[in-house]
Amino acid sequence: MAADTLGVRNFKATIEYDGTEFAGFQWQSGTRTVQGELERAIAERTGQIIRLTGAGRTDAGVHALGQVVSFGVETRIPLDKMAVALNSALPSDIAVRDVQEASADFSARFSASSRVYLYVIHNSSVRSPLWRRFAAHCREPLNAERMNEAAQLLLGERDFASFTNQLVAGEPTMRDLTECRVRRHRELIFIRLEANAFLRGMVRNTVGTLMQVGVGVLKPTDLIDILDARDRRAAGPSAPPQGLCLVRVRYGLWRNYPRNNATAVAEYQAHSQAER
Repeated sequence: MAADTLGVRNFKATIEYDGTEFAGFQWQSGTRTVQGELERAIAERTGQIIRLTGAGRTDAGVHALGQVVSFGVETRIPLDKMAVALNSALPSDIAVRDVQEASADFSARFSASSRVYLYVIHNSSVRSPLWRRFAAHCREPLNAERMNEAAQLLLGERDFASFTNQLVAGEPTMRDLTECRVRRHRELIFIRLEANAFLRGMVRNTVGTLMQVGVGVLKPTDLIDILDARDRRAAGPSAPPQGLCLVRVRYGLWRNYPRNNATAVAEYQAHSQAER
């Protein structure tokens, strides 16, 4: 059968990467990006130059356990061999964890119902060489309980204009934050955030603001005034990139759940807990 009669197959792939040595996920001319490496590997194994779509455009230094990409190619590679084929052409800091065939209208970005991020802080007076690539180091003691108290004030559908690096005229800044939870395990503090979508810089700016609560510069209730200000200068500094990881992208089940409905949000969070 001729290659031109194969037909385009649409793939959904789950990707893991160490973002330390990348200039970010999105393709950029003349610099190393996750998207660029993935597209190069796809071209090597299928002979086709394509432009893939990612669920989240992670910044330089940000990692992923569950980034999702979609792309369409004509190929005879069996589905169960696609991940192996791509991994054999990828560098050691990127791996394809899973590949599925998707419907023609599936988009890793636009079909997503929510994204889940985890931020890790190494909170110790002594820096850790082992955690330096995957956690932000904070020498000052952080009060995780007060940080978590503040985090709860951000839940729901709210205007996060104060937490974005880039305000674009006419672009909505409302986002539906269904989880923002802070917990400590010994010297590590974990901040888990989930929303239908995130504004540019929103996760790291939120974490940086919560850290100011943790050291006592801000009170938990100050976050209400920061939200109301709709001004980036009102929020705290951006947290370092290496502590951030895109851990999961969800599709389907909760895409159209009623916003600002307490019962629906509670059910959503119960479902999230059951999946872990």
